[in-house]
Amino acid sequence: MATSKLLTGVTTPPALSTLIAERLREMITSGQLAPGERLKETELAESMSVSRGPVREAISLLDREGLVESQRHRGARVITLGYDDIEEIYSMRLAIERLAMERCAERIDEHVLARFDEVIAQMRKISLDEPGDEHVRLDLEFHDLVYETADHSRLQWTWNTLRSQVAMFLNARTDRSEFRSKLHQEHQEMRDDLASGDQAAAVRSIEKHIGWTLRQIRKVRALENGPDKAGPLSGPGPEGKTGL
Repeated sequence: MATSKLLTGVTTPPALSTLIAERLREMITSGQLAPGERLKETELAESMSVSRGPVREAISLLDREGLVESQRHRGARVITLGYDDIEEIYSMRLAIERLAMERCAERIDEHVLARFDEVIAQMRKISLDEPGDEHVRLDLEFHDLVYETADHSRLQWTWNTLRSQVAMFLNARTDRSEFRSKLHQEHQEMRDDLASGDQAAAVRSIEKHIGWTLRQIRKVRALENGPDKAGPLSGPGPEGKTGL
């Protein structure tokens, strides 16, 4: 019997290092592990009851994702996102999400629309007082579906490499109440533009969505630090850089 037939239906469980990376990623993006905090292999291994090898591999994976910075003889630390970092993350996000929305509008069907509606229904149900990470989870779930429907492997790969840093930023936002209050409304508008099949309208809706975020963050930055100072996890840089 061919090996391929023997393996039919067999699912390989994820590697231990992958599971550890998932847990550490969640802790970083939610803020349980703070920007600049050291990741000590021995302590992490003991707390998870595993050897140091899988922990080291997990940290290496997060380093490649940009969530962790490893320095020789100094170990690894959670990244600290400054204004230039946020500028790069969100200018890149805007660029790839324009293409994702355009392709999604071209390929959307009733099944995909039903999945969008389910996510938006959950957005409507959650209270403004719910933990912020639940709002962020639904936000990213909506955008994950956009990329899935866009059906573009290299676009998907780019989003996957950026997604954790976007989650980290969203969970650390200082304008949480406004972000939560606009969540279902803005995503409903994007869903309706996608449903129309109008690619130009879909692109405009994502420009409005991400552009609003950039403007709000720049306001906070100007109030806290002034327009020319760099700081951690607060805003994307001088007004006008992205043309929004």
